[in-house]
Amino acid sequence: MAKKKESPIEKVRIIGIFAHVDAGKTTTSEAILYYTGRIHRAGNIDDGNTQLDFMQQERERGITIMSAATACHWQGHRINVIDTPGHIDFTAEVVRSIRVIDGAVIILCGVGGVEPQTEAVWLHADREQLPRLIFVNKLDRVGSDFQHVLDEIRERLTPNAVPLELPIGSEGDFNGVVDLLTQQALIWETGEDEPTIGPIPAEMAEEITAAREALIDIICETDEALLEQRLEDIEPDGDTLRAALRRATITGQIIPVLCGASRNRIGVQPLLDAIVAYLPAPVDMDPILGHNPHDEEEIIERPDTPESPFCASAFKIVNDPHVGHLTWVRVFSGQLDAGESLYNPRTGTSERVGRIYRMHGNHREQVSHMEASDVVALVGVKSATTGDTLCDPNHPIVLETFKFPAPVIAVALAPRSTQEREKLHQAVRRLCSEDPTLIQHMDPETGELTLAGMGELHLDVTVDRLRTEFGIVPQVSSPQVSYRETVQKAAQITLTYKKQSGGHGHFAEIVLGIEPLAEDEGEGESVVFVNAAPPADLPRDFWRPTELGVRRALEQGVIAGFAINNVKVTLLDGRIHEVDSASMDFEIAGGMGARRVVRAAAPTLLEPIMRIAINVPEEYVGPVVADIGRRRGLVNAMRVRGNFRSIDGEAPLAEARGYATDLRSMTQGRGTFTLEFKRYAVVPTGIAAEIIKERQAAGKVPER
Repeated sequence: MAKKKESPIEKVRIIGIFAHVDAGKTTTSEAILYYTGRIHRAGNIDDGNTQLDFMQQERERGITIMSAATACHWQGHRINVIDTPGHIDFTAEVVRSIRVIDGAVIILCGVGGVEPQTEAVWLHADREQLPRLIFVNKLDRVGSDFQHVLDEIRERLTPNAVPLELPIGSEGDFNGVVDLLTQQALIWETGEDEPTIGPIPAEMAEEITAAREALIDIICETDEALLEQRLEDIEPDGDTLRAALRRATITGQIIPVLCGASRNRIGVQPLLDAIVAYLPAPVDMDPILGHNPHDEEEIIERPDTPESPFCASAFKIVNDPHVGHLTWVRVFSGQLDAGESLYNPRTGTSERVGRIYRMHGNHREQVSHMEASDVVALVGVKSATTGDTLCDPNHPIVLETFKFPAPVIAVALAPRSTQEREKLHQAVRRLCSEDPTLIQHMDPETGELTLAGMGELHLDVTVDRLRTEFGIVPQVSSPQVSYRETVQKAAQITLTYKKQSGGHGHFAEIVLGIEPLAEDEGEGESVVFVNAAPPADLPRDFWRPTELGVRRALEQGVIAGFAINNVKVTLLDGRIHEVDSASMDFEIAGGMGARRVVRAAAPTLLEPIMRIAINVPEEYVGPVVADIGRRRGLVNAMRVRGNFRSIDGEAPLAEARGYATDLRSMTQGRGTFTLEFKRYAVVPTGIAAEIIKERQAAGKVPER
């Protein structure tokens, strides 16, 4: 069993590395591991030998699919690193990683600049008030432009971005950076790991002086004492400036920007220096907040210290082929040894921690102890799902749970033989337990198994995992859009369920109201149910069964067999029979009433609208924009990037399927695009009628 390398909590950094696809995130992570001595040879995506992209699908496709964790050391600090996917289809990995880190490194391509996934990550980080650094990578590429990327950052992400470095040379001549605070040039000679430190290039002197003055002004503006010195024309010393810059980075007043080319290992050591110098230790962050499991109004805080009661968040579930069920956790407070028990407030159960592992990609290092600031994987905690809190049984607490986007596209899976049916269902259940944005559904009447995900790539990778990890090759339908149903007006009905068959009969009467859900209601819930029936008319014992019947009917859909979204249902009144009424009668009445009140409220279909971001050469802009219009889409903005144009628009997912092939043919293979879910919108009447007709013919619509 490995002995834990102790680092004082003040010298621990828990960071996530985020980027859009092809910005060089995995290459940067590999360079970080190389320089910190965690690996002796940096892996290469093209060679398929990277440490953190270890899945077969990741190495085959050259993309990150699952977040990976590791730990390394730099200048006496321990850096826990979580490497995340850059593709929008794997947003769940980003969402859960952001919740358990203390700081972020956002990597941008020096050519592509700010891209859609960058903006999505930035919004998540803003919500969590996460301190972050920006690293502008690939400045050795043709078309790279540091100043242009910096302008984009300030325009589209934050006005608080401030460069700490300027690049030396450009494109193929890029070979180093100038540190603005020390006014030193760091030059990396070809094939050398360590930079040569020297004076700044004479031709850059004026540019560096102006940039340094601006940097010092911005730092001093975040501290009253330094501002007074600055106004008196006194320049604070380097240590004072760095301390102020650290405080401003942690509070978000300044976002430091660094630059480099990770493939050539240019600028990676200064990035590591900045991570330990400016990103926070766990003790620099506010104590984590939660609530009493038995009283949501009672707020509890847990300081990031080993002396506090134990509290951790389960942020990832993995079924490892060698050790079985692994629960990845971030320990926020307290300490625990292997063999001791944890309490899960969601399930109300305690489980013994069998083993504790530090993870390095897919390699495991067993340790005997975990404490505040650790990111580890546990064996033995089988009840936990993503977002669960694990805590001291004597000091229970519930942390805020994760909110994941809803899946927008689905496929039907069928086994190739009856013997394979149960094996397929078990495999799908395991994959869904790992990934909260994979949703399985079994049609109780037809037995059809459907799997919904965030996009075609997401589903394609999942089906491929069934083949490689479970040895199952199911029959897969073509991807189907996940529509939703909703109502367009308010309605109210009275439903009486009455049945007499000798002996005790069945009786339930309810009054239901339904209306579209206002934007400020529900906090992301698809259906809000309100119990407002007078208890004198309808005893409270019958409220819950009625709600269960309503929710079950709404999940099955009414007009086309799609789940109903964005509605508020109110139980207004009801009536019972002293002898004949039972809970099941009101559950049945709830389902019948829900279907009837929906039909009375002008039901319609909703479809997922996707944000579509396209990069095309200037000469193809016309045909591409016209094609977006033909797909019922809109163009919201267009930006110039050299000879390319970035088109920001939106289009229904139903019209965007197969777009990759069409875009290639329109642009002779030179156009690229990404799709990201944006919102649901009402389907035009004629198209909705066709969809409903097809669903009815396929027997997908529930009986009235």
